[in-house]
Amino acid sequence: MTGTLLSKLLLAVSAGAALTACSPAYLVNALTPRSTYQASTDLAYGPSDRQRLDVYVPTQRATSPAGTPVVVFFYGGSWQNGERADYRFVGEALASRGFLVIVPDYRTYPEVVFPRFIEDAALAVRWARDHAQAYGGDTGRLILMGHSAGAQIVALLATDPRYFSERGMRQDEIAGVVGLAGPYDFLPLESDVLRKIFPEPVREASQPIHFVTGREPPMWLGVGDSDSVVDPGNTERFAQRLRAVGDEVEVRHYKLGHVLLVGALGNPVRQFSPVLDDIATYVSSVRPVN
Repeated sequence: MTGTLLSKLLLAVSAGAALTACSPAYLVNALTPRSTYQASTDLAYGPSDRQRLDVYVPTQRATSPAGTPVVVFFYGGSWQNGERADYRFVGEALASRGFLVIVPDYRTYPEVVFPRFIEDAALAVRWARDHAQAYGGDTGRLILMGHSAGAQIVALLATDPRYFSERGMRQDEIAGVVGLAGPYDFLPLESDVLRKIFPEPVREASQPIHFVTGREPPMWLGVGDSDSVVDPGNTERFAQRLRAVGDEVEVRHYKLGHVLLVGALGNPVRQFSPVLDDIATYVSSVRPVN
């Protein structure tokens, strides 16, 4: 199916949501199977109400001589909003391919500003490292994944080692990164709200591209060529910098917009787009780090 036809399908989903007074995420989740996973929900990784996460345990594990990959997914929302429950379709999509999936909430603006949400994410990843084995996951195959603002979060965790170091982890404990429509090099800021979220004294430190050294984990970066929210050039510049220092990086382009890039993981849309297949292939190929 072409990007145009896929867009029409998702627009139909959105229209159906409007007719039933539901959000598109609600309708996509309503169409999402429950037989492919078992969920443990509302688990605390910190003291805040926003420091909670859900775990999706696959009903059937991926057939691989290596252990079950652990994917920690961070959603987007301009660092201002988002709820993990809205992304059950992502948890199910990845669990349906045999992966253990962890979807955290994190504090957002106006409750906090940068770098507090990065610190929350590091704490959630630490929880994943410490607890994934109890759910059957292989912590040697710990993979960070994010969409939009979530992609910036995981990219910064993978490039700036300070966040993990402060929580008793190492950068090299991350086996791989999946970024979808990520802002990795997004200065200067043109929004007054974003200027508040990223205060000027720490603004430069919010850019993952600034911290690339050649010690990063392998990365898979998906980009929608029709993205009008995050400039696709972010992905190209970031990938170019990673390659320049010898890091492993794969870039995949899709004829999709910003929201559709993650929406394509949902059921039944996934059968018309290769996004989930491509991510699953990458995650399955990630080498254990220990």
